Amino acid sequence: MKKNKDSEILMAGIGKSDITRWEAGEIMGDVAIKASLGLDKKGRIKIHDPLYARALVLDDGTTKVVILSMDVIAIGGIYEIADDFLANVRTKIEKEFKIKETNVLVNASHTHLVGGQICDDVVEKTVDAVRQACANMVQVKIGVGLGKESRITMNRRIKLKNGKDWTERHANPSPEDDEVAGVGPIDPQIGVLRLDTTEGKPFALVYNFTAHAYCGASGGGVTAELPGFTSNVIDHNIGKDFISLFLQGAAGDVTEIYYKDVNRPRNSEPLGMILGLSVLDAWRSAKASDTTIKVLTETIQVPRRTDIPLRIKEMEAEQEQLLKSLAGTSLNFKTFLPLLIKYKFSPEYPSYYSYWYLHQKKMGEMELPTLDAENLKNIEKYQQNIYAMEKLARIQTNLRVLRERAEINKKAGSPTLPLEVQVMKIGDFVLVTFPGELFVEIGLNIKKASPFKNTFIAAYSNGYIHYAPTKDAVGRGDYEDDNCLMAPQWQEMYEKKVIEMLNKL
Repeated sequence: MKKNKDSEILMAGIGKSDITRWEAGEIMGDVAIKASLGLDKKGRIKIHDPLYARALVLDDGTTKVVILSMDVIAIGGIYEIADDFLANVRTKIEKEFKIKETNVLVNASHTHLVGGQICDDVVEKTVDAVRQACANMVQVKIGVGLGKESRITMNRRIKLKNGKDWTERHANPSPEDDEVAGVGPIDPQIGVLRLDTTEGKPFALVYNFTAHAYCGASGGGVTAELPGFTSNVIDHNIGKDFISLFLQGAAGDVTEIYYKDVNRPRNSEPLGMILGLSVLDAWRSAKASDTTIKVLTETIQVPRRTDIPLRIKEMEAEQEQLLKSLAGTSLNFKTFLPLLIKYKFSPEYPSYYSYWYLHQKKMGEMELPTLDAENLKNIEKYQQNIYAMEKLARIQTNLRVLRERAEINKKAGSPTLPLEVQVMKIGDFVLVTFPGELFVEIGLNIKKASPFKNTFIAAYSNGYIHYAPTKDAVGRGDYEDDNCLMAPQWQEMYEKKVIEMLNKL
């Protein structure tokens, strides 16, 4: 990084706290999830790699900010990160360190933990990371870098020929190949904020990337997943006492490649190594930036959705139609599978050797062709029943989610939902937050419309309001739009407010 010619002084401090629950405790989740975690020799949940709260404190003499990167699934609203976590952390930071609550950005890496893996004193441990950072403030210079990594992510919303979407999840099967029309976009951009001491020693790194962390670690166990493995690569390559902070992007409809590959173990470590090397490339190419800090934080009220009863009725009608499509057949799975293999392996002569078919034909007999016709008819019926079953299983999952969202909106007792928007400019490095699972297209829209070249999206920040699909995705019939609390108008309101705030910077 070239030397910063600007004369402004920027102070920075870093801290890191282990927030893993190391002692035995009750684990939430179903039997399969618990089994996947594994146990150590003492019968406790196996820890593959620890979970951390990483803190960066910046002070340009006028404005002081905190960036917290946390190895958790969300900042409130789900499992053991309580809804009041953000408020408690911000209040403690403002009281102890005199940093305004609205100048604190808390991002979740979205590592897919179930409950029971985060320590009980996570609020205090998180504040302690800030305490460490405030205690080791040094003067720094900064640089901003851009990178690209397109090999490790894919859009998980599969576009179907019938105009609907199908989300790739472990909770449901994949669509049939002949139903698939296309796939959606990803955001391969890496954004890097590099911090070095004035003597040129690497100090810290903030990197932003869009990747739904979901593939776990080899052998199971608690893990920080893709972001954790990536940070390990970065920190080990740059040196001792260096901390890298991951900020998750707009990954609501993005996931890791090989997500449903049944021929390899679920393990995001190789992908983390790839991303780590790409981040290091971006870090090396970072260009010097000024050191001024600006922050704006506002809360807008967006409308809650009102179409849930209608959507439930539509899904129940689809469910009824699929049930009616189930056809009677003499086969069960025990007889279906060997028949399918036999008829796929030898479509022309499936039931016996070819010479016997030729012999029967010569004798004017039709025993084998008749048998084949009957078997093929039953195979087709059974296959159609399987496809219907797969769709029914998906509908059941989505119906459950939709009913849960209906209950949340009902209990809220308000037609609107508060949505915090924070924009933070650190030199030429600009962050825009969203408190939930923002679709990648919306992140790309904001980057394109921003007046700043180096604009990055820190979704999963400062709260959690579940999924945020695009207006066009609503009604296309799958998990994310069923898991949304907001009416479609929220998107225009949010994008408009973000650009307005960016222009104020």
